Amino acid sequence: MSSAPLLLYGCYGYTGRLLADEALRCGLRPTLAGRNRDEVEAMGRALGLPTRAFALDDPARVDAGLADMRAVLHAAGPFSQTSRPMADACLRAGVHYLDITGEIGVFEALRARDAEAKARGTTLLPGVGFDVVPSDCLAAYVASKVEGATELRIALEMLGALSQGTALTAVENLDKGGAIRRGGRIELVPAGYRTRAFDFGDGPRDAVTIPWGDVSTAYHSTGIPNIEVYLAAPARLRLGMKAAGLLAPLLSSGPVQRFLRRRIKAGAPGPSDAARGRGRSRLYAEASAPDGRRFGARLTGPEGYTLTALAGVRIAQRVLDPGLPTGFQTPSRALGADFVLTLPGVERVDVA
Repeated sequence: MSSAPLLLYGCYGYTGRLLADEALRCGLRPTLAGRNRDEVEAMGRALGLPTRAFALDDPARVDAGLADMRAVLHAAGPFSQTSRPMADACLRAGVHYLDITGEIGVFEALRARDAEAKARGTTLLPGVGFDVVPSDCLAAYVASKVEGATELRIALEMLGALSQGTALTAVENLDKGGAIRRGGRIELVPAGYRTRAFDFGDGPRDAVTIPWGDVSTAYHSTGIPNIEVYLAAPARLRLGMKAAGLLAPLLSSGPVQRFLRRRIKAGAPGPSDAARGRGRSRLYAEASAPDGRRFGARLTGPEGYTLTALAGVRIAQRVLDPGLPTGFQTPSRALGADFVLTLPGVERVDVA
């Protein structure tokens, strides 16, 4: 089995390792890469895969690292810092770019490079993991059922723990507040500013607005101008989010950020295999029109990190084959609203 022209950057992070393992299960042999040579080479020896080590702060070294590659699956966050240099290199080399971000700013920055990517014959497809593959596909599906829809609500319920990388990104954004899409524009709102109840299949659960990537991607996928994204959360978490908004200046200070980062890094890198096996992800999306027409659907699937590995590898396989559209893409635009149903363990149910 020969190596594929795919570079997995950030391979030794928690999610990077899951992606590497899933790639091997699917018969795909990526080149492993990251900035720490010892970590990369140790993982390469363990998995029998080729390796390359380089940081992202030297464009010449990044260009050399991408030599002979057709696509990059970028898994090294925080993507607010790492996406731009990797995307720059991909565009210089005409290499397709995939990542597992869920950050609104990253999606919008890559969307602004659509024409540049098309001119280079390059696909820019961020968010190939749990956020935003299932939610984006579900949003596109319900939108297709309501012609002229102007409102879209997406709600997520995650049953499982966070990885260090996800937690560190959350800490970095503690002072950012919330975000929604209103009138086609992204609007900043207070953290946890709105609460609604959603039925994920076993009765209503309260959920609070969150500034997840779907605020960006769902608009580009559906054209619906008013979008809110919610996370099911108990009362104490909802109150904590509101408190975080009030304490934003303190939480964003250097000492507090360093303290929180140390605490996170002292813990486990992410949920265990057993915990991931027990976990599930559940989503609900509803599109509505001004005349009262509406359509909703539920989606259930594996735990979020497992789903990220499943989706990321299969999208990498697709992007290596000819035919995927170039320029900025969302998962549903590139692969269709039903792509998520091709992933093991994913089911969708209409709630008309």
